[in-house]
Amino acid sequence: MGEAFVNHNQQHFGTIAALEGDNTREQAWLLPDGVSDLLHTEALKQETLRYQLTQILLSHGYQLVSPPFIEYTESLLHNASEDLKRQTFRLIDQLTGCLMGLRADITPQIARIDAYLHNNYATADGKTANAVARYCYAGHVVYTLPKGLFGSRTPLQLGAEIFGAADLTADQALFDVLHALLASTQLVSQCHIDIGHVAIFRALVKQADLSASQQDELSKLYANKALPELATFCQNLGVQGGQAAQLAQDFYTLVQDGNDLARLQANLSPIAQQNADIAQALADLQALVAYLRQTWQTAAVSVDVSELQGYHYHTGVVFQVYVGNDALPLVRGGRFVNPHSVHTRPATGFSADLTRWQNHVTAIPAALIVVPFATWQAHRQDDSLQAAIAKLRANGQAVVVAVNEYDMPTASHELRWQNGDWQAVAR
Repeated sequence: MGEAFVNHNQQHFGTIAALEGDNTREQAWLLPDGVSDLLHTEALKQETLRYQLTQILLSHGYQLVSPPFIEYTESLLHNASEDLKRQTFRLIDQLTGCLMGLRADITPQIARIDAYLHNNYATADGKTANAVARYCYAGHVVYTLPKGLFGSRTPLQLGAEIFGAADLTADQALFDVLHALLASTQLVSQCHIDIGHVAIFRALVKQADLSASQQDELSKLYANKALPELATFCQNLGVQGGQAAQLAQDFYTLVQDGNDLARLQANLSPIAQQNADIAQALADLQALVAYLRQTWQTAAVSVDVSELQGYHYHTGVVFQVYVGNDALPLVRGGRFVNPHSVHTRPATGFSADLTRWQNHVTAIPAALIVVPFATWQAHRQDDSLQAAIAKLRANGQAVVVAVNEYDMPTASHELRWQNGDWQAVAR
């Protein structure tokens, strides 16, 4: 890996040197890896998709917010995971000298907004900590490194969050609106939902009194599905004595039986089975899986309680939605506690990568109508022509008026005087 890294950097710095030494037009247009332009059809498709999905979120009562692209790292990376910190570009604010960051995720910004705004929401019991708030957003984020092979470093992220509700019904409501979004682009039948619950791992870790380094080692073993190394870890844990020894095999059971809730519950150690947090997490998972299989009838649903991505941040249910044969999830979500709130304020939400979502959407070519330059020159004072152009544009049609004889866009239709009226005629 070291050699590949060196070769990559040699190539990268060689490119920079070429740009500095030979500033040709072609080289000057070179963009960084993972950064690209969206042109014409793709740009229109992305904007149409963003608008379509945002309107669905608004129709479900989610309030649209638009956080800034950049802010101080103290708030942007407050209680952030190491992965998010690594993905965040940093720079010095020229006004204050303070460190600022380009956002690599919008969810922390929504948490900051909610911590400031939730006191304005009314509740039946008068306690603002219980006020339920719904937010939605769509905006670009920037990564220091792409996620996955050929991944974008400037994806368009869309998401929804519910703050102030710890009830399972809030998670169900979130899945409902996500279903509506995916259904609007005919993707539900291609979806595979993988659902887990980090509270099970958290409860075992707490009961076994594992150190932070042991937790990190375990999470890496789970992420890599390194079963032999995990078995060795559990064996070493078993000789420590105390509750850690009694729970040692449970950490292996999470992987071995973590995709079958009934078998997992039966094979956990007696001390783990008596843990109230684990019992509640398993009950929540069973209820959510049943709900998803009832409401997402054409989608595949699976369980993996050893999926711990973001476990430092998430507190309960976590899920990922895959579409087709994609190796990376299109949607990620889960439960967390607002780190900015002075109260213990529960939240649940998801974020989706619209840059990848649009690859699953077929764009319908929009008709482009041209008014030829000769026609415009001859009839530009004609009120009927002006009215025809205005009517077409008001109906959402794109109309281009040629500015000279060389202006001949690749239009699908041409505006002509025909049968006593101005009509768009196929070219």
